[in-house]
Amino acid sequence: MSTSELDWFKSSYSSAQGDSCVEVAIAEHAIHIRDSKDVTRPHLAVGRDGWARFVGFTVRGVRAE
Repeated sequence: MSTSELDWFKSSYSSAQGDSCVEVAIAEHAIHIRDSKDVTRPHLAVGRDGWARFVGFTVRGVRAE
C-alpha cells in the first residue's frame, strides 16, 4: 500500500497550528506513523501488537527504559 492510499489523521489533541504533531494511518496489518510537518519524509510502520503496547505505555504513563 502506498502512502498516498492511506487515510492519515492527527490526534484530536493537536493544536490548531499543527506544530509538533504526528499523523497515523491504520492499515490491515500495520499502523503507519509520520511527521505532520514534513509528510514527504519516510514514515514508520509498526505491527498492531507493537502499537497496542506503545499506546498502553502512554496511557499508563510508563517510561520505556
